[in-house]
Formats: sequence, structure tokens, C-alpha cells
Amino acid sequence: MATLSPELRKALADRVRYYNELGIYDFYRRESLASPSIEANPEPVEMRPKAKTVVLSPSADESLFIAPRPEAATTDPLEALRLIREDLGDCTRCVLHKQGRKQIVFGVGNPNADLMFIGEAPGADEDQQGEPFVGRAGQLLNNMIKAMGLRREDVYIANIIKCRPPGNRTPEREECETCSPFLMRQIAVIQPKVIVALGAVAAKTLLAISAPMAELRGHWYDFRGTKLAVTYHPAFLLRDPRQKKETWKDLQMVMKELGLPVPAKSAE
Repeated sequence: MATLSPELRKALADRVRYYNELGIYDFYRRESLASPSIEANPEPVEMRPKAKTVVLSPSADESLFIAPRPEAATTDPLEALRLIREDLGDCTRCVLHKQGRKQIVFGVGNPNADLMFIGEAPGADEDQQGEPFVGRAGQLLNNMIKAMGLRREDVYIANIIKCRPPGNRTPEREECETCSPFLMRQIAVIQPKVIVALGAVAAKTLLAISAPMAELRGHWYDFRGTKLAVTYHPAFLLRDPRQKKETWKDLQMVMKELGLPVPAKSAE
């Protein structure tokens, strides 16, 4: 194995330090499109997101530059989440901090949750209170959780991005890519058995799949070893209540996976 020159080592160290400041501690190498390992072990399409990268195992030289995540210092998930929030700080990594957001909306719930809901972005109520899903859409999500036989405090709730976009617009791709490493670290700490992506933005960001909701729903996806299901965002259901029955089908699929009893009567 070739030894890195001092100049390259310094350049790598500077680059890794830059990414660490962004909250990124995992590094990836693009895999060849003609990888025989993937072709030799095909997976069902519905179980595999179109991942573009594979985890890079550090060599002796590379390991010198990979800083441990702050949360690696503890085995307590509550403390680990606190360390991630501390690392996030008063984030100024994307333009949203200059576009009217009042505060960062980190996430809320049980750090040992089996079920995690991931939405799109905070709205006005969430930006005001600093907690995800507390407005009208949040009230509907609470009802959905209750219909599953759970309480809000039993699950963990977060968003793809942690700052409210101006006018509640759809988050830009760069904003999602900048903020999502912190979400990935939250997921790694919580280790839920099931993730439910609420809406197209959450689904497409997590799975790297560009497809209509009608195609994304009704399947299980493997997300870094965790099962992931896709359903409609509660805000969309407020605009189109007709889709509540379809959402309930998705939640029943999740309940069966978690071993929760499914009521005979449909939830409204």
C-alpha cells in the first residue's frame, strides 16, 4: 500500500476537518457500476434504495484523519443525542439561518424508540416552539400514532432539515444535503426498528429515489439495516383527507412489522 505524501496527508486532514465541522463523520467511496458483488447477490427491488455509495473502510493512513463522532464517547442514547445537538450548535451551515428561522428544531421523543417518523421541515408553529409536528399537521400525526396504539412519547420524531424554510417552501436539495448528516447521526443513535418517511421530500432524500408517492408507498425499503416505509405527510392529508385510508394501510403494515395489534376497524 502506497504511503501518502506529507502534502496529501495535510490536504486530507484539512478536508476531513472541514467535513467534521459540517457534522459529517462518515466517508464513502463511489462503487463501480459493474460491481460483481452486487450482481452476484441481487436483492428485491422494493427492499433496496438506489444507493450511490458504499462505506469506505479506512486504511492505516486514512484512519489518521477520521475523527470520532462526539456521541461515540457515550453509550447512553439520551446523552448521545444531546452531544449531537451540541455539535449542531446555532447552525449557520446553509442559507436558512439568514432567511427568518427563529430556532433550530432538532427532534423529540424516546431515544430508545422502535419507531421513528421523519418529516420534511419545520413549519411556523414548530419554528416558534422548537419542536417538530406541533401544529395542525402535528395534531393529526398524534392521532395517527394513537391509532397505532402508541403515544407520542413512545416514538421519535424529526425532520430532514431542522430550520423552517421561508414561507414553508419545499427544502432545496443543498439544504437537505447539508442538514441530513445530523439526522443520520440521530438515526444511528436511536436505532429504530422501523422508520416512516412522511411525504415525498423525506422519502426521496432518505432513499435517493425519485418516484411518485404512489410508487414509493406499500413497500419495505432497507435503510442502513433498518426497515423503512413511506406514507403521506400529515399536512398533505389535511389538504386531501381522502388519502387517510391509504395512510392507514401504510401504518397497519408498520404495526404488523412491530408486532402491534391491528384493530379490525379502519382509523379515520
